[in-house]
This record gives sequence, C-alpha cells and structure tokens, in this order.
Amino acid sequence: MADAKVIPFDDDRSRSGGASRPARRRTGAGGPGSGRGDGSAAPVSALPGAQVPELSGLSPEAGEGGQEPRRDAVGADGSAAGGWERRIAGGLAFLRRRVTGDYDVDEFGYDEELTDQVLMSLLRPLADTYFRVEVKGIENIPSDGGALIVANHSGTLPLDGLMLQVAVHDNHPADRHLRLLAADLVFHLPVVNELARKAGHTLACAEDAQRLLEAGEIVGVMPEGFKGIGKPFGERYKLQRFGRGGFVSTALRAGAPIVPCSIVGAEEIYPMIGNAKTLARLLGIPYFPITPTFPWLGPLGALPLPTKWTIQFGEPIPTDGYPPEAAEDPMLMFNLTDQVREQIQHTLYKLLVQRRSVFF
Repeated sequence: MADAKVIPFDDDRSRSGGASRPARRRTGAGGPGSGRGDGSAAPVSALPGAQVPELSGLSPEAGEGGQEPRRDAVGADGSAAGGWERRIAGGLAFLRRRVTGDYDVDEFGYDEELTDQVLMSLLRPLADTYFRVEVKGIENIPSDGGALIVANHSGTLPLDGLMLQVAVHDNHPADRHLRLLAADLVFHLPVVNELARKAGHTLACAEDAQRLLEAGEIVGVMPEGFKGIGKPFGERYKLQRFGRGGFVSTALRAGAPIVPCSIVGAEEIYPMIGNAKTLARLLGIPYFPITPTFPWLGPLGALPLPTKWTIQFGEPIPTDGYPPEAAEDPMLMFNLTDQVREQIQHTLYKLLVQRRSVFF
C-alpha cells in the first residue's frame, strides 16, 4: 500500500501569515498515546500483505547502507500539503459561520474573528512590507487589565490608527487587541462605518471609553483629532493641542494607566501642501488635501508614499493612585495632559534624530 501521509494537528495559525509550525513530537513516558513507558516508539503492526516502511528517527539502523532517510509528505519545516489542507478547511469553516451567523460580536459591534482572520490579514502587508513598521516598547503595554494608549495623529488619511492597531495585535506577547476611539465622521461614511465597528472602533466619547477600560480593554485615542491629521506639511511632527484633557479624566475614573505613543513616518505619506477649503465645505469634510500627487494624478495620486515607520510605546503613567474625585480636578487633568503631550513630543524628536532617511 502507499505510504500514509502524515498531517500534524498542531495549531499552525501564525500572525505573520507565513509557513506553519513544525509538528511537535512528544517524548517520554506515562500518558495515553505516548508509546512505551521508557519513551521509545511502539512497534508498528503491518496490514496483511503489506510491508512496513522503515521510519527514520525511530531506529538506530535507519539511514544506514548509504541511503538517505525517507521524508514523508510533510517537509522538514512542517509546511506541506497538510498545512494547506488545514488552511482550506479553516477558511471553509469560517465562511460557513459567516453564512449561518454562528459568530459573536460584542455590544459595540466588535467582531474579533473577522478582525483576526480578515481585516488584520489585509492590513498586515501594508504594515510589514510597504511601511516596514518597526515597533519599540511593546512591553510597556500591560499584559492584562485596561490601559489607554495616547498617540500623535498625522498623515492626511488616518492610516496611522490602523497601523497602530496592527502593531499591538501582532507584537504584544499577550495577544492583546487595540480598541480605537474614532471621530463621528467615521461612523457617517457608508461601508467604512460597518468595517470600523467590526474592527473594534467606537465613538470617541468618554462613556464608551470608560466602559471599555473598565472591561479590561486596551483603548487607543489620538487627541489631536482633525487638527493633527489635517495639518500642513510644514508643521509636521509638531503636536497640536490635546483638547481639554478628556482622555485623562476617563483614565482616572477607570484607574487605567496611560501609555504615550509616538509614531514617526506617517507625516510624509501624503505631504499636504494645500487645503481646498471651499470644496471641503461643499463635501462636508474637515479639509480637502492638496498634495504633490493629488488630485493631479487622479486615483494614482491617492497612493501613499512608502515611508519607513517607527512606533514607540513609552513608559506608562499610572492613575490608580489618585482618589475618585481627582477626575474632577481641572489642574490635575491639565498637568497630566501636558505630561503625556511632552513625553510624546520628546520621543518624536528623538526618533527623528535617529532615523537615517524618510524611506529607509
């Protein structure tokens, strides 16, 4: 009979989307299915009329006589037909759950399975290959409990928020997910509204942010808002005003640490050299960007420049040591807001000095 094809059943899901992990072989004694008590392999019984193939690695004589040990259908790196079969089976199971509605979303509309299997897979090549995002200080994000990540905002289009989400999703050792607070405009746009909800984004309001933090989620906020993302290219990497410190008040109420985050590279993807304000008012958007390529080159001008990104998470600022009434103290909120802003700005300058080029 033909040699049996060995299909490993280890979980081969990898965030990098690369080859599956090698099949792990259990050794040692005691336990069902572990073979003999001394850790050696149990003998293989042949079917009537069939020959038992010599298995490499199970006998000291294997590979003798000048012959190479035979390899089965699974390669040495574990990436063979079995891996593809599991991926296809997993994809079909995913589609079946989508069609039958057998999947869960939380009260905000967050679909974790869709985010992990589809949305992150679509964004990952942009982060890993196109922008080549380098992540630093990921260990500053706590492994459990709520935390508020506060980052600078830039780039004309909000790609920095999406890249920040991929950075946390793919690099945190505890497999944490980032829930971004988004502007009202995001939830007024067709298609974008649904995708944002599915990806875990929610309205940038204190009530939603506090509920997420108290539920132990990692929440991301970019306090500059449209002032940061729509600033002209000449003001790149100069932080705009952080509002009235509402994010600090929310963190104080939830007792969650604040993690400053600095993003370098997003400012140059769409160098904004002008703003067609009249057209922006007609379209009902905060600004209409004019760049060296848009709108002159049409849709091609909307392609972002392939800049090299760095995302650095700073030391967390604890808030659980303050009394409950601290959230109502305007002076405290001002001081903490200024502390977070200064830390982000200082790190931006440091990263800019360290980088060799905008594109490398």
